[in-house]
Amino acid sequence: MQRRDFIKQAGGASLALGASTLGIETVRAGTEHKWKLVTTWPKNFPGLGTGANRLAELIGEMSGGRIRVKVYGAKELVPAFEVFDAVAQGTAEMGHGAAYYWKGKSEAAQFFTTVPFGMTAQERNGWLYHGGGLALWTELYARFGLVPAPAGNTGVQMGGWFNKEIKSVADLAGLKMRIPGLGGEVLKRAGGTPVNLPGGELFTALQSGAIDATEWVGPYNDLAFGLYKAAKYYYYPGFHEPGTTLEAIINRAAFEALPADLQAIVLNACKVVNQDMLAEYTARNPVALQTLIEKHGVALRSYPADVIAKLHRLAKVVVSELAEKDAFSRKVHASYRKFLRQSQAWSNISELAYLQARDLG
Repeated sequence: MQRRDFIKQAGGASLALGASTLGIETVRAGTEHKWKLVTTWPKNFPGLGTGANRLAELIGEMSGGRIRVKVYGAKELVPAFEVFDAVAQGTAEMGHGAAYYWKGKSEAAQFFTTVPFGMTAQERNGWLYHGGGLALWTELYARFGLVPAPAGNTGVQMGGWFNKEIKSVADLAGLKMRIPGLGGEVLKRAGGTPVNLPGGELFTALQSGAIDATEWVGPYNDLAFGLYKAAKYYYYPGFHEPGTTLEAIINRAAFEALPADLQAIVLNACKVVNQDMLAEYTARNPVALQTLIEKHGVALRSYPADVIAKLHRLAKVVVSELAEKDAFSRKVHASYRKFLRQSQAWSNISELAYLQARDLG
């Protein structure tokens, strides 16, 4: 074969191979994945529901339309508290909710939402992304064929809405309050009755007297639900949810069916929403609180010192008992406690010290 012919044939083969490869990549790039995202929140609810909407939009935008996600609010496709099972079973490819709703699946799941008197939002993100928390969360959800990702945070929540003043620990006795997760168990130890209700049912339950009190999130969301119409007293601080991580849960089979670049897009879209939601609550809560007080005459109250002290003692017991539920809970608790101690030592001379100094001005 002449050198000129060899080069010609080799060049033709290269072009053919390139065209073939390009064809494969073009087909791959053009593949459209249609996903359903089910949430535990009412459709388009400010902050929470709109956060799920934003996650779906981001995935679509960042993927160039290769993944199209349709969002379903609570009850549109499945009830609020069936989101976990719906995603695990493949009824939907994604869900948006909070891990403490799934304590019936694993007690340890509660660590991945919030812990009474525990980490703030900033500390939780540190633990999840850089302290081993997300790796443990991933290990837990793998048992159910799911992939978890932080996808929002409300920051420190409010203590809740009450139809009577809380003047002492005695006022908690017999109190029927909507409060999920570990916070609900703390209330139970204090003599109250915790009730777990989805957000869409809170107003009616409080207004009808089915419950005596409810916590939800904070001023931004509580104003949107009109909870001030059903109860007068608004308490702080939200000892039970000092930094509430919301989650995206992804069906593992659907996730693994994606090429690597789309997997990265899904997870990074969750990161964007995780940060953006916290920023939104930081901006909206102060304005909403002012509206509640000045326009609607809400009576803002702080929990009495003896109530906080009692709840704090009980929270330590509740969390310690949770840690002994099973081997995995012990492992998660050890990681959580180690990071909390480290971050608390730093926070005391950084955030806390600064805020105290700022207040002097």
